[in-house]
Amino acid sequence: MWPWFRGTESEETAMLRRKGKRFVLEGPAGTLAVPAEDEVTEKLFMLFEGMCTEAGPTAAANNHGYTKQRFYQLLKRFEEGGAVALRNHKRGPKSNYRRTDEAVRQVIRHRFLDPEATPEVIAQKLTQTGQPISIRSVQRVIEEYGLQKKTACVRSKTG
Repeated sequence: MWPWFRGTESEETAMLRRKGKRFVLEGPAGTLAVPAEDEVTEKLFMLFEGMCTEAGPTAAANNHGYTKQRFYQLLKRFEEGGAVALRNHKRGPKSNYRRTDEAVRQVIRHRFLDPEATPEVIAQKLTQTGQPISIRSVQRVIEEYGLQKKTACVRSKTG
């Protein structure tokens, strides 16, 4: 489907083909199947197709399900860090921007000052003092540090 790595007109040295959702590198001496979950190789193939064949960046990006903008983002990553830089990264926030160290200290402080205070009350107090934090984040801090209220254990007498 996508001829790559070509030699002269009469001699074809290698070719990349898509078989279903997988890629196969074919050469004069055999084939090499690329695992379907190999995100790096597919991105590398796309970059090669876009930069080293007549297809161009836009067509290569479309062939692989990416936008032209994403193609150039991946190209920049590749140029700066090689194939390893093409790996997917964790999405979303990289740190607890609401549950900061100071917010955690304040949750613990409020819990010790008033053990009967609910997570709702603690969250409200922190929000009023300029540290916005959700009720769920307060609950997580309480669970993480083992600050739950102890409940009375009722034992039944049998026999």
